[in-house]
Amino acid sequence: MAEVEPAVARSAELEAEILAAPSNFRVLTGDRPTGPLHLGHYFGTLQNRVRLQNLGVDTILVIADYQVLTDRDVADDLPGHVRELVLDYLAVGIDPARSTVFTHSALPALNQLLLPFLSLVTVPELQRNPTVKDEIAHSHQGSVSGLMFTYPVHQAADILFCKANLVPVGRDQLPHLELTRAVARRFNDRYGRVFPEPEALLSSAPSLLGTDGRKMSKSRGNAIALRASADETARLLKGAKTDSERVITYEPQRRPEVSSLVLLAALCRGVDPREIAEEAGAGGGGTLKRIVTDAVNDHFAPIRRRRAEFAGDPALVPELLRDGNLRAGAAAEATLAQVREAMSTVY
Repeated sequence: MAEVEPAVARSAELEAEILAAPSNFRVLTGDRPTGPLHLGHYFGTLQNRVRLQNLGVDTILVIADYQVLTDRDVADDLPGHVRELVLDYLAVGIDPARSTVFTHSALPALNQLLLPFLSLVTVPELQRNPTVKDEIAHSHQGSVSGLMFTYPVHQAADILFCKANLVPVGRDQLPHLELTRAVARRFNDRYGRVFPEPEALLSSAPSLLGTDGRKMSKSRGNAIALRASADETARLLKGAKTDSERVITYEPQRRPEVSSLVLLAALCRGVDPREIAEEAGAGGGGTLKRIVTDAVNDHFAPIRRRRAEFAGDPALVPELLRDGNLRAGAAAEATLAQVREAMSTVY
């Protein structure tokens, strides 16, 4: 497993390098289309993607539709989820003129990388991967599929097909990226240099809890979607879990539910969480929830307006994906041609 502290130090160095020369970097990141993106996604990853894009980093976003099947038997309403995901991207500021958005299933050349990549990893390595262990533990399936078991290698193909050299991740995802780096290194050692070894850009974004006090998640039904209306947001926050103490304080370890709400308001307003706690004072959970509701609805009002405008154009998403799939497909074909040449499988 990757050591965290060196990754933290290197991530800080990468931030400085990005500011100095953003065009030296290509980022690959993305999402599985399993439901609406929520506030945790926004503050955890989406804001950072827009930041990197606006700095001039070559940003590629994969809609990992095949990977929906890793932990479920069927992909429910996949076209609808893909469309909603793209609308969320557009609403928060992803610009298809500066970022490439594509669907995994549209790139046959990407998937052809899987066979040689699978030959470069061992079964014990896959068995030891802590992220896979966690995914299996929370799986909706009765048994572990081959797709779930080889999930890290699929991610390696997603990253390496376009020769991305930077991957924004949380600390819990470092083992996945380490396996991707191993795949790149082993391929290069065996066949000649084709792939970069992508580095981790660690997220500094704090984790937000859901309305039930657990980690905010699409699958747990405890999230507030980006597309939620102001009224729906108010209703969900009204039912959010707090505690019995009257005075509001920001103490993440001792009062995680209250502190998460305080943090959410602070992120929306761009202030220190303690400022929100002082504002709520002795007003208890009810006052805090009103403050958070106003902060969330004020911050996301323009995003929701843009989303509604984009949703009004039925041709927008298909056109965006067609263009993104063409660009990503060209990159995948070029990489696959290099792989075939390196492996002497050009006949």
